[in-house]
Amino acid sequence: METMGAAGQTPDAKDERSMATKAAMVNGNEEQKKPSLAKRPGSNAEPNMLERVTESWKNFTHFLSDVRGEMRKVVTPSRKEVESTTTVVILAVFLFGLFFFVVDAIFQYGLDRLLKQLGAM
Repeated sequence: METMGAAGQTPDAKDERSMATKAAMVNGNEEQKKPSLAKRPGSNAEPNMLERVTESWKNFTHFLSDVRGEMRKVVTPSRKEVESTTTVVILAVFLFGLFFFVVDAIFQYGLDRLLKQLGAM
């Protein structure tokens, strides 16, 4: 018997959720929702200024803690990795430059021949 995934799908079924949603599910944050602003009692009462500022501050500090967590995951490449990727980039730039030079020369030759045939040159 196959186990069902979070959305009632089999593990082999294509999951069309975003990568961030999948990461949140793995981290146990599947049902984490954005906290709603507290409302005063009454019909359709809007939160007061202090509540909005407090909520904004909480959101901002949560954002900063998320940024700090992501920055901890950043890995600085070694000198050898930087040298090898730089070499690949420089080589690719020269190869593409050569390719476009050859293609341009072919088009120039063809256009010159066509214009001579038409009597424009």
